[in-house]
Amino acid sequence: MTGLGRWIRLAVDAVLPPVCLSCGAMVGEPGTLCPSCWSQVDFLSAPQCAACGHPFEVEAGPQALCGRCLTRPPPWRRARAVFRYDDASKSLILRFKHADRLEGAPTFARWLARAGAELLAETDLIVPVPLHRWRLLARRYNQAAVLANALGRLTGRAVAPDLLVRRRRTPPQGHLDRDERRRNVKDAFAVRPGRRTMLPGRRVLLIDDVLTTGATANECARVLKLHGAASVTVAVLARALRD
Repeated sequence: MTGLGRWIRLAVDAVLPPVCLSCGAMVGEPGTLCPSCWSQVDFLSAPQCAACGHPFEVEAGPQALCGRCLTRPPPWRRARAVFRYDDASKSLILRFKHADRLEGAPTFARWLARAGAELLAETDLIVPVPLHRWRLLARRYNQAAVLANALGRLTGRAVAPDLLVRRRRTPPQGHLDRDERRRNVKDAFAVRPGRRTMLPGRRVLLIDDVLTTGATANECARVLKLHGAASVTVAVLARALRD
């Protein structure tokens, strides 16, 4: 950082002191967590399912699959998440998603790059899960697109933020079970007609904020592969872990 940059940073911090991305407590650097919140976030790593990234309690080998992926393989090749979606991380996601706390995007991109390093090594194109236009108008930004653009800037990978569209406004899925979520998003996504030539033969990394049952990622991956994507992988900030 140049001398001028440091002075600008000091001036901004004096007016708007940096705060924790999760709880809002004051921190030393913008876009970071306070020590208390950091210690409570359950960051995910190996050992994990080679396909969906669900953590294993013991090492089972680099190609080991969980029971669900063995019996019902997902339409995407692999998925990775930064941390577990639980009470400790929920406020971090919600503040980013609904409270305009976008200053965390560069930090989230670094976390995604680390968690999804294997995926990025075989990625040609980064694509975010889209919002419906009315929800985008109400929220003013698509958090998945913010993550995708930040990851693209960090890694130099191409980003297509408007390649996928949500054709209908689906109801919120928080209260739905796995089968209800699958029905809720069935045929809800499409490739924008003017972007279809981007997909044939490309290896796509799909970006979202949270992976719960995988219904949304599954439907997006199905559509991307239908239009010629060579493969689809998935990277998210958080994932809900099943028992």
